[in-house]
Amino acid sequence: MTLIGVTLSAMTLSVPAGAETRVTRQAAAPKYAPLGRPGPKLSVPRSQLRAALSCHGSPRAGKRPVLLSPGTSVTPEENFSWNYMKAFTAQGRYWCAITMPHHTFGDVQTAGEHHVFAIRTMHRRTGKKVSILGHSQGGMNPRWALRFWPDTRKMVDDLIGMAPSNHGTTAIQGCVRGATTCSPAVWQQLAGSRFMAALNSRAETFAGISYTVITTERDEVVTPMTSSFLTGNGRIANIPVQDICPADVYEHNLLGTVDPVAYELVMDALRHRGPAAADRIDPEVCSRQYMPYVDPAALDYLPPLLAAPNLASTFLPLVNLAGAPMVAQEPPVRRYVHRRRR
Repeated sequence: MTLIGVTLSAMTLSVPAGAETRVTRQAAAPKYAPLGRPGPKLSVPRSQLRAALSCHGSPRAGKRPVLLSPGTSVTPEENFSWNYMKAFTAQGRYWCAITMPHHTFGDVQTAGEHHVFAIRTMHRRTGKKVSILGHSQGGMNPRWALRFWPDTRKMVDDLIGMAPSNHGTTAIQGCVRGATTCSPAVWQQLAGSRFMAALNSRAETFAGISYTVITTERDEVVTPMTSSFLTGNGRIANIPVQDICPADVYEHNLLGTVDPVAYELVMDALRHRGPAAADRIDPEVCSRQYMPYVDPAALDYLPPLLAAPNLASTFLPLVNLAGAPMVAQEPPVRRYVHRRRR
């Protein structure tokens, strides 16, 4: 199984020596769309949006429905089938997951449209507000839907991000402008990208939505760790797992898949109004190695993955298999992003 973080951390190891790294920046600050302007018609065909959304359980279940959003390089099954899907099924919770095009390597603006469709669909089926749980890019890309399709905001209760790339990362050293070195989503997750400027324009968060950001001081993919943090309206909690368990050793990949502290924070957010609270977490969690429902016997692939001396050998074949394009620069932001639609 390939875990999140292989995508981003591999890029730093696959760059030819001496290659110049450049981050695309705009010379002048653009004027972005007003926060309340209705979003455009979705450009992704409805048949593709339906096929990408997989749901389980009864929409009439009493517990809050959850939408699972995978990280860069993985499907929902790879990211969540062996941990959170098991947990939510055991809880009798209605949950859905989005399989993004190209293993979530493609344009994040397209991923945002998938979230718009999923949020609307789940809200219509359940009659309830939806909680979104995402890892890495999956904790960030739902915010594109909330920013540019304001009708979705009243349909969302919680956005819970595990090591989300909310402001991009400085860890990627392999995207060379003018050379086909990175996929669209990797370009867009560079700190200082046009995509990140648009995502965080005018407001990062919105009143009525609870935001829980779970991070680790050992994150080697989304750097600095504080680039995950959110500020603004709404109810916001930015919580490093080391605030609860100082000796927590889990990094980017494992934070969103096996970390028991992250799991308790996720469940705390789902059980309470508002975001998770570190002071509600029992310190006993620090004695656990894995979150519930994770089978340690099935984790024999983890040591070789984490100890791999050259992650590029794992990353590069995956790009080809996923069919994601490798592009020479960041995709342009779409017309609806601007104050005046061009």
